Amino acid sequence: MRPLPASYIVDPAVARALEMGKPVVALESTVITHGLPHPENQKVAEEMEGEVHRLHAVPATIAVLDGRVRVGLNGQQLERLARESAEARERRKNVEKGTSSGTPTSLEAGREPRKLSARDLGPAIALRQSGGTTVAGTLAVAAQAGIEVFATGGIGGVHRGAPADVSADLPQLARSPLVVVCSGAKAILDLPATLEALETLGVPVVGYQTGEFPAFYSRSCGLPVTHRAETPEQVARIARAHWGLGLQSAVLVVNPPPADVALPYDKMEGIIQKALEEAKKEGKSGQEVTPYLLGKVSELSGGESLHTNLALLRNNARLAAQVAGQLARHGGELRA
Repeated sequence: MRPLPASYIVDPAVARALEMGKPVVALESTVITHGLPHPENQKVAEEMEGEVHRLHAVPATIAVLDGRVRVGLNGQQLERLARESAEARERRKNVEKGTSSGTPTSLEAGREPRKLSARDLGPAIALRQSGGTTVAGTLAVAAQAGIEVFATGGIGGVHRGAPADVSADLPQLARSPLVVVCSGAKAILDLPATLEALETLGVPVVGYQTGEFPAFYSRSCGLPVTHRAETPEQVARIARAHWGLGLQSAVLVVNPPPADVALPYDKMEGIIQKALEEAKKEGKSGQEVTPYLLGKVSELSGGESLHTNLALLRNNARLAAQVAGQLARHGGELRA
């Protein structure tokens, strides 16, 4: 393992796997703290780790606890993050309803787990805070730790109607040499603009068994991708060739949601438009927008979007574990 900052604590199983060159898959933790309701947040985090384990790879869920960057959580730590996030959401709801004292802003300075992008890691460490790492935050940590594969649901991107509002995920992808397995960008975003930004940043987008960019809940949104891979080995070969040229960006692998749970694109577009209108009415802004929209989309879809979200997270963890296995098994050969 490469030398790491003193604020990092690497789980022993993850450390052994990295030292021995065994497959490791990084997993983000905002899906636990801000992406999903309780108890689904804890359940899907455990299931994603289980999918990685089943394919003989080691999961490394990344988070910050009490000012220490954790590369790999044990069961107790994962449960704590899920529980504290649920409790904080409940406190926030009570304050907003007027049934509890305080303000939503004051809660953020207390026990509420933070949403931590790469820029937020230093302050969280200095102030001994806890929180879930976003795609950008997880990429920054995983790259430092020497992890080569990361599984998530959907990346951030360019927001609709606000082209200057660009997720920190995109520039972090441009400087983090990992294979990132996702189901495209979150469907609440401007997907054509997000694809253009990825091209500008030099991040290759590889469709896994597809020639189209998935729209998170839907298998396609009509946008083509420029590269395609049919097997985990092909993904691994593309990554090794890309990094072998001295390029330091991620290789973004877009994996459509399973066909049996994917939702029609037109239907979801209508729901997303309604959710965006509600967010505007309620004055949502900054980091609160995405969690609000995902919750509203789940509500408006009668829970269908949540079911799809859970399924694609598990599916992406499986593919990531397979790619990690190929990178570990044939690392030297794949450089040729």
